[in-house]
Amino acid sequence: MDLRQLRYFSAVFRDGQITSAAKKLNMEQPPLSRQMKLLEEELGTPLFDRSGRKLIPTEAGRRLYERSEALLVQLEETLLEIRELGEGIGGTLSIGAVVSCVSLLPGAIERFGREHPAVTFNIQEGDHFQLAELLRQRRIELIVARLPFEAPPGADDYGIAPLPPDPLAAAVPAGWTEYAGRRSLDLNELSTRPLLTLKTDRTTGMHERIMQEFAARGAAPRVFCECSSVAVILALVAQGLGASLLPRSVLASFRSEDFRVLELGDAVLQADVGLVWLQGRYLSRSAERFMDKLLEPREPREPRE
Repeated sequence: MDLRQLRYFSAVFRDGQITSAAKKLNMEQPPLSRQMKLLEEELGTPLFDRSGRKLIPTEAGRRLYERSEALLVQLEETLLEIRELGEGIGGTLSIGAVVSCVSLLPGAIERFGREHPAVTFNIQEGDHFQLAELLRQRRIELIVARLPFEAPPGADDYGIAPLPPDPLAAAVPAGWTEYAGRRSLDLNELSTRPLLTLKTDRTTGMHERIMQEFAARGAAPRVFCECSSVAVILALVAQGLGASLLPRSVLASFRSEDFRVLELGDAVLQADVGLVWLQGRYLSRSAERFMDKLLEPREPREPRE
């Protein structure tokens, strides 16, 4: 058994199919099948149940995957650390972000790029559980997420560094002419209007906090739509179907003549944001420098009108 076979095995385990794993490994299917057979012969036990259309790991296969993943991650981290002893900051930095935090990245990437132009980025979106799995697999090094970070049960130990809070503002359709020329509104003004909310708000507590603010005023707005896409929500707002309360950093990333962005005049609502990484894992120098850029105080961006 060698490290190459372990990498092949891990790819097949994750995909559940030889064909798709071979494509991701940039190799043909017959050599990969042969390597899996050789590995099973060497170990003297089947690693997959091949009776169905999808490969089902045996107990031996699951145990080998758990151990081999830890070995491969440790090897990759060691090689990365050794390479960085004699190199400058370069390569690819892989980070993850929940959908409502992606807007926090461009400014930090621009500032980071001026100092480290040799670094390229791989950015992946997902919810907390998806990103935690990518982090565990070493497919990303950092996560930018709304807090609290909801890790899977029995998850690894996470390091978390809070970022500056992200205040919320209201996006209302341009067709609601009563808000023309105004810069702010009170929450009560939205209590009789359809409300559009981010689906991820329920996992981070933001949805509940918004509803609590309404309840404190004796109001209960009708949630007309929940959606995991900021772009879809703002498209619905632009269509005049309702209003939404979103982080100002998100609203600053969109330009439209079909909705207005107004500050909240009678409530202080903000989204808590943080950087997440795995404790005890080696962080590349590019990841450490990028963390510094995200943690720098940032100038508030005005939402685009």
